[in-house]
Amino acid sequence: MSRRVVLSVIAGGLVLGGVGAFTLAQAQNQPPALTHSTAHYIAPDGPRNGSLTFTTDVTASSGLKSVKVLAWPANSTFAKKGLTAKDMAAVESAVCKPSGGDTEQCAYKVAVTGADDSPRGQWHVAVLVTAKDGDTTLNTKAADFTVA
Repeated sequence: MSRRVVLSVIAGGLVLGGVGAFTLAQAQNQPPALTHSTAHYIAPDGPRNGSLTFTTDVTASSGLKSVKVLAWPANSTFAKKGLTAKDMAAVESAVCKPSGGDTEQCAYKVAVTGADDSPRGQWHVAVLVTAKDGDTTLNTKAADFTVA
Protein backbone atom coordinates (compact mmCIF):
# COMPACT_ATOMS: atom_id res chain seq x y z
CA MET A 1 0.00 0.00 0.00
CA SER A 2 1.11 3.51 -0.58
CA ARG A 3 2.06 5.76 2.32
CA ARG A 4 -0.89 8.04 1.54
CA VAL A 5 -3.41 5.19 1.82
CA VAL A 6 -1.89 3.93 5.08
CA LEU A 7 -1.97 7.44 6.61
CA SER A 8 -5.58 7.91 5.52
CA VAL A 9 -6.62 4.60 7.09
CA ILE A 10 -4.83 5.44 10.35
CA ALA A 11 -6.32 8.94 10.46
CA GLY A 12 -9.80 7.56 9.79
CA GLY A 13 -9.39 4.96 12.54
CA LEU A 14 -8.29 7.62 15.02
CA VAL A 15 -11.27 9.82 14.17
CA LEU A 16 -13.74 6.95 14.49
CA GLY A 17 -12.13 5.80 17.75
CA GLY A 18 -12.32 9.33 19.16
CA VAL A 19 -15.97 9.69 18.16
CA GLY A 20 -16.77 6.32 19.73
CA ALA A 21 -15.01 7.19 22.98
CA PHE A 22 -16.78 10.56 23.13
CA THR A 23 -20.16 8.93 22.52
CA LEU A 24 -19.51 6.32 25.22
CA ALA A 25 -18.42 9.00 27.71
CA GLN A 26 -21.53 11.08 26.97
CA ALA A 27 -23.79 8.05 27.41
CA GLN A 28 -22.26 7.30 30.80
CA ASN A 29 -22.63 10.89 32.05
CA GLN A 30 -26.35 11.29 31.42
CA PRO A 31 -28.55 12.47 34.31
CA PRO A 32 -30.98 9.93 35.77
CA ALA A 33 -34.02 9.30 33.56
CA LEU A 34 -37.62 8.34 34.43
CA THR A 35 -39.79 6.17 32.18
CA HIS A 36 -43.13 4.37 32.46
CA SER A 37 -44.34 6.52 35.38
CA THR A 38 -47.90 5.82 36.55
CA ALA A 39 -50.07 6.85 39.48
CA HIS A 40 -53.11 4.91 40.68
CA TYR A 41 -55.45 6.50 43.22
CA ILE A 42 -58.17 4.58 45.09
CA ALA A 43 -60.48 6.77 47.17
CA PRO A 44 -61.37 5.72 50.70
CA ASP A 45 -64.90 4.34 51.00
CA GLY A 46 -66.48 4.54 54.45
CA PRO A 47 -64.35 2.52 56.87
CA ARG A 48 -62.17 1.16 54.05
CA ASN A 49 -58.92 3.00 53.41
CA GLY A 50 -57.89 4.01 49.93
CA SER A 51 -54.37 4.33 48.55
CA LEU A 52 -52.07 6.12 46.18
CA THR A 53 -49.57 3.96 44.32
CA PHE A 54 -46.87 5.43 42.09
CA THR A 55 -44.44 3.37 40.01
CA THR A 56 -41.63 4.36 37.66
CA ASP A 57 -38.53 2.95 36.03
CA VAL A 58 -35.37 4.92 36.78
CA THR A 59 -32.14 4.63 34.82
CA ALA A 60 -28.91 5.99 36.30
CA SER A 61 -25.54 4.84 34.99
CA SER A 62 -23.85 5.33 38.40
CA GLY A 63 -26.71 3.71 40.33
CA LEU A 64 -29.43 5.23 42.51
CA LYS A 65 -28.92 7.01 45.79
CA SER A 66 -32.56 8.06 46.37
CA VAL A 67 -35.94 8.53 44.72
CA LYS A 68 -38.19 11.03 46.53
CA VAL A 69 -41.92 11.21 45.76
CA LEU A 70 -44.49 13.95 46.47
CA ALA A 71 -48.14 14.09 45.41
CA TRP A 72 -49.43 17.65 45.11
CA PRO A 73 -52.73 19.23 44.03
CA ALA A 74 -52.66 21.06 40.70
CA ASN A 75 -54.25 24.14 42.28
CA SER A 76 -51.68 24.44 45.12
CA THR A 77 -49.00 27.08 45.62
CA PHE A 78 -46.53 24.77 43.85
CA ALA A 79 -48.50 25.41 40.63
CA LYS A 80 -47.82 29.13 40.97
CA LYS A 81 -44.28 29.27 42.39
CA GLY A 82 -42.93 26.00 40.99
CA LEU A 83 -41.68 22.97 42.86
CA THR A 84 -37.92 22.80 43.55
CA ALA A 85 -35.44 20.15 44.65
CA LYS A 86 -35.27 21.95 47.99
CA ASP A 87 -39.04 21.41 48.45
CA MET A 88 -38.46 17.69 47.88
CA ALA A 89 -35.67 17.27 50.44
CA ALA A 90 -37.84 16.09 53.33
CA VAL A 91 -40.46 14.02 51.45
CA GLU A 92 -40.79 10.24 51.54
CA SER A 93 -38.74 7.88 49.40
CA ALA A 94 -39.82 5.20 46.96
CA VAL A 95 -38.59 1.62 47.28
CA CYS A 96 -36.48 0.56 44.30
CA LYS A 97 -35.43 -2.85 43.01
CA PRO A 98 -33.01 -3.66 40.16
CA SER A 99 -34.77 -4.56 36.93
CA GLY A 100 -31.85 -5.01 34.55
CA GLY A 101 -28.77 -3.03 33.57
CA ASP A 102 -28.71 0.48 35.02
CA THR A 103 -32.49 0.51 35.52
CA GLU A 104 -34.45 0.05 38.74
CA GLN A 105 -38.21 -0.18 39.18
CA CYS A 106 -39.35 2.13 41.97
CA ALA A 107 -42.66 2.07 43.83
CA TYR A 108 -44.25 4.37 46.38
CA LYS A 109 -47.49 3.52 48.17
CA VAL A 110 -49.36 5.48 50.83
CA ALA A 111 -52.68 4.81 52.55
CA VAL A 112 -55.44 7.38 52.15
CA THR A 113 -58.04 7.52 54.93
CA GLY A 114 -61.42 9.21 55.11
CA ALA A 115 -59.89 11.63 57.63
CA ASP A 116 -57.49 12.91 54.95
CA ASP A 117 -59.02 16.09 53.62
CA SER A 118 -57.49 15.94 50.15
CA PRO A 119 -58.64 18.67 47.75
CA ARG A 120 -60.70 17.32 44.89
CA GLY A 121 -59.46 17.64 41.33
CA GLN A 122 -56.27 17.07 39.40
CA TRP A 123 -53.08 16.06 41.26
CA HIS A 124 -49.51 15.60 40.09
CA VAL A 125 -46.73 13.34 41.34
CA ALA A 126 -43.29 14.97 41.60
CA VAL A 127 -40.14 12.85 41.66
CA LEU A 128 -36.59 13.82 42.62
CA VAL A 129 -33.99 11.24 41.62
CA THR A 130 -30.46 11.43 42.98
CA ALA A 131 -27.81 9.18 41.45
CA LYS A 132 -24.79 7.87 43.34
CA ASP A 133 -22.55 10.26 41.39
CA GLY A 134 -24.62 13.23 42.62
CA ASP A 135 -26.54 13.92 39.38
CA THR A 136 -30.21 14.75 39.97
CA THR A 137 -33.39 14.83 37.94
CA LEU A 138 -36.55 16.62 39.11
CA ASN A 139 -39.77 15.85 37.29
CA THR A 140 -42.58 17.89 38.86
CA LYS A 141 -45.29 16.16 36.80
CA ALA A 142 -44.07 12.58 36.41
CA ALA A 143 -47.66 11.29 36.62
CA ASP A 144 -51.19 12.63 37.23
CA PHE A 145 -54.29 11.38 38.97
CA THR A 146 -57.68 12.75 39.96
CA VAL A 147 -59.25 12.93 43.41
CA ALA A 148 -63.00 12.78 42.84
